[in-house]
Amino acid sequence: MANMSPKKNEMPVQDPHVRNGNFDEVALGYSKEQALDEAQRCLKCKHRPCVAGCPVNVQIPEFISLIQEEKFEDAYQKILETNSFPAVCGRVCPQETQCEGRCVRGIKAEPVGIGRLERFVADWHNNNISEKPEKVETNGKKVACIGSGPASLSCAGDLIRLGYDVTIFEAFHKGGGVLVYGIPEFRLPKAIVQKEIDALLDMGAKLETNMVIGRVLSIDELLDEYNFDAVFIGSGAGLPTFMGIEGEQLLGVYSANEYLTRANLMKAYDPAYDTPIRQSNKVVVVGGGNVAMDAARTAKRLGAEEVHIVYRRSFEEMPARHEEVEHAQEEDIIFDNLRNPIAINGDEKGEVKSITLMKMELGEADKDGRRRPVPVTGSQYDVECDTVIIAIGTSPNPLIKSTTKGLETNQWGCIVADDQGQTSREGVFSGGDAVTGAATVISALGAGKIAAASIDQYIQSKDEHGEGKVSPVHHK
Repeated sequence: MANMSPKKNEMPVQDPHVRNGNFDEVALGYSKEQALDEAQRCLKCKHRPCVAGCPVNVQIPEFISLIQEEKFEDAYQKILETNSFPAVCGRVCPQETQCEGRCVRGIKAEPVGIGRLERFVADWHNNNISEKPEKVETNGKKVACIGSGPASLSCAGDLIRLGYDVTIFEAFHKGGGVLVYGIPEFRLPKAIVQKEIDALLDMGAKLETNMVIGRVLSIDELLDEYNFDAVFIGSGAGLPTFMGIEGEQLLGVYSANEYLTRANLMKAYDPAYDTPIRQSNKVVVVGGGNVAMDAARTAKRLGAEEVHIVYRRSFEEMPARHEEVEHAQEEDIIFDNLRNPIAINGDEKGEVKSITLMKMELGEADKDGRRRPVPVTGSQYDVECDTVIIAIGTSPNPLIKSTTKGLETNQWGCIVADDQGQTSREGVFSGGDAVTGAATVISALGAGKIAAASIDQYIQSKDEHGEGKVSPVHHK
């Protein structure tokens, strides 16, 4: 019988004033009873708008129907048909603007908790199924995937299943890309990411770490000397953007990328690791996206007594997920909205002592429809702090472009690729943040899947006709 409750089942979470002092996962996951109850809220719409809202077209009504029948492993396998990483996506995807944003139940009430149900079946599988995936017999064709974040892992997974010999090249000492260095343990436990990587390795993928492509090897060398049949670039957008204001060179100023990498990948939160990171008392994080929330909540857990998020627009315009904003508020993060930094001030030792903020008000809408922040004359004031974290965006590292012949990029440094992932260089494909700039995990997963199909078409066509059927693109 359908559950017509207007509200989705609440997600059990740690107490805010306990969790802001630890790095354990905040959301605890649905119980079996909660999952069954939530699954009954699905109306099984014939036109399935939720599927259209999913970048990888997960068959949502079908997997929810299997949950209703208590066929949890079948539900997991149904998701795997189009999404290789349900345990990840169930935790970090912005469902409210994608699948759940299209849910019919959401018109007059809360949408079905699709992401929470996806996480439930993935966790059920991980807790109850121990069999490893079988190794796939290779077809003798080699593909290199640059980076080991969501786009590359998705591309690699699909190519392995098609029989390709895939090698993943990762610049850091550990695989996972932004899933490991960018997203904190309390949102996405690293053991979950490692399990996904291990599954690819079990199927036959090879992971080469400490391989900075463009330094250790170039893409030209991979194609010409190491005889890879194609290359996928999923190197993400790891080059931080700064504001260009006075004082950004002071000790105590971090990019969010550096701060989170030290905390997550280098485990600064664990006393067993001697990772250098500032022991902060008062922290200001500049930005309003998920990365800003992650940095602020991490700083709190690392011992800061007071953490501010400074954002130049209001809560309504804030790009971070609503859930992450709510969790930050519950954890006593202070929001200074309609404020913009104009200078970072230092002491005689060259260390941060305060930040100067200017009040803003919202003016006319810009081309994206968001009201433009306008400074309020004479409204500047100082906020005392010892650490400033800049979280206003990232762009792709220019290293690969500068060391690869014929690879076009746009004015933002993003690789130019068509909607199938083909770049201007024959045999080289790309997707995810390297092409779009910083975006969502699920969009990167979708781009990896599309590129895998395009690479398969390219290699098969080359075998048949002696040249690739997929034409390189050229930016105009």
